[in-house]
Amino acid sequence: MKYFIIAGEASGDIHGSALITALRERDTKAEVEFLGGDLMARSAGREPLIHYRDMAFMGFIEVIKHLGSILGFMKRAKQAMTDNRPDALILIDYPSFNLKMAKWAKEQGIPVFYFISPKVWAWKEYRVKDIKRYVDRLFSILPFETEFYRRHDYEVEYVGNPTVKEIAAAIAQMRSSDVFCSHNGLETGKQIIALVPGSRKKEIRDNLPTMLAAARRHTDCQAVIAAAPSIDDELYKEVMGDSQVPVLRDQTFELVRNARVAVVTSGTATLETALLGTPQVACYRMNGSRRVYWFYSKLIKGKFVTLPNLIADAPLIPELLLHNCSEENVDAWLTKLLNDGSERQAMLEGYGQMARLLTDKDCALTTAQRIIEKLK
Repeated sequence: MKYFIIAGEASGDIHGSALITALRERDTKAEVEFLGGDLMARSAGREPLIHYRDMAFMGFIEVIKHLGSILGFMKRAKQAMTDNRPDALILIDYPSFNLKMAKWAKEQGIPVFYFISPKVWAWKEYRVKDIKRYVDRLFSILPFETEFYRRHDYEVEYVGNPTVKEIAAAIAQMRSSDVFCSHNGLETGKQIIALVPGSRKKEIRDNLPTMLAAARRHTDCQAVIAAAPSIDDELYKEVMGDSQVPVLRDQTFELVRNARVAVVTSGTATLETALLGTPQVACYRMNGSRRVYWFYSKLIKGKFVTLPNLIADAPLIPELLLHNCSEENVDAWLTKLLNDGSERQAMLEGYGQMARLLTDKDCALTTAQRIIEKLK
């Protein structure tokens, strides 16, 4: 069968790669065309129609500025599906783009599947209506989403969380702490503060300066930055200025695992950090004003923003959002978590409870099997 897959971000590229591998295992004659990244290209054995790094626009202003490009990407994707009609369109998160593609595909009579739901339970809940109209089946990777969608009279299946398997596989391949530090020119035996500022340029510009400022207060530790795969080193140099902080590429999981504490931009990385077992402070600055914070607090649904807290339905990790993401507040939490105190112990125990809720299902294989069953 023919599958057309759309992933518009680095995390989607990871999950899309696993799904392509699973589809090809279950369907040996599978043909895959996609919008995505290098990992999906490796699994599919071909280059993406459009690379996700060209599609990673964030925020209303950026989207408006690049609207012509976005519409051009949609036109290319539609033309590709018209020229080589797929048996299924599979969407991975990235809702602003993907829900428009879902509507078009549904009008063409192409079955639509969603692997990894948009975060409609937190933001823009009205999108549930479009999902119900245009998506034949949604496969959830977050256990609490099944109840959320049930309240909207739409049944979804929890297929497990891909991060569980990815982290377990990564940990099994990791070097010792001494070897990791020696290989990267880090000081062996000196505690590491891992800075994970996100995968988009704007996230990095908005969050990394505060992260660096807070980490610099702890002179007995070494701060190390995790580089995103699609971001050039020049951006980190620009944001760091005169700061001499190591930037490690393609080693984020190992860096976080070896860190005493991580400071993480809110997103999938918070869940990865929790499964790696490293205490963390979650940040998200964007515009740091109180008025903007008030505005967004009225739009965001639910008690929590970060995935560990949402999955556990409890405040496992601190969420420092917008104006609350200050150098002083990040530093206060770093001080607590660097020490063997009650906050650190409670967070680690909470991670264990969260992991049990996620289960160890292989979500890519389960999703691939369900899609193939639906198409037969």
